[in-house]
Amino acid sequence: MPLHLIKLAVGVDDLAHLKRVQAARRTERKQKAGSPHWVFTRNTPKRADDLLDGGSLYWVIRGVIRCRQPLVGFDEGRDGDGRRFCRIQVKRTPVPTAPVACKAFQGWRYLEAERAPPDLSSGDSADLPAHLAAELKRLGLF
Repeated sequence: MPLHLIKLAVGVDDLAHLKRVQAARRTERKQKAGSPHWVFTRNTPKRADDLLDGGSLYWVIRGVIRCRQPLVGFDEGRDGDGRRFCRIQVKRTPVPTAPVACKAFQGWRYLEAERAPPDLSSGDSADLPAHLAAELKRLGLF
């Protein structure tokens, strides 16, 4: 079973906003079309091989896991001040998932495959407001 990462999308309101923010960052970085999206973090996962064996980065938006992006790779480096960082590479297009409430945390965490929410089917709405999606989930309708 693959291992996943989970990370907070700080300042992001919904899935559409996440897509806009990521597109703007790729433009700002002058990334080539088709190249993976980059997510910067301080620490490199120690279990990188397990993560790259089918894992994804799951995004928590406003306290709810809303989507995932398949992991592509990891790069390590140092910034201008000598501090180390990790560039997490993910596929560009987020995959909507069933909404699952999640408490806040710092950085990223490992997410075991059995705890990862399933992808939404094409008939499900990924762009529901977080509070509505959470309520539907609580009622067993989602």
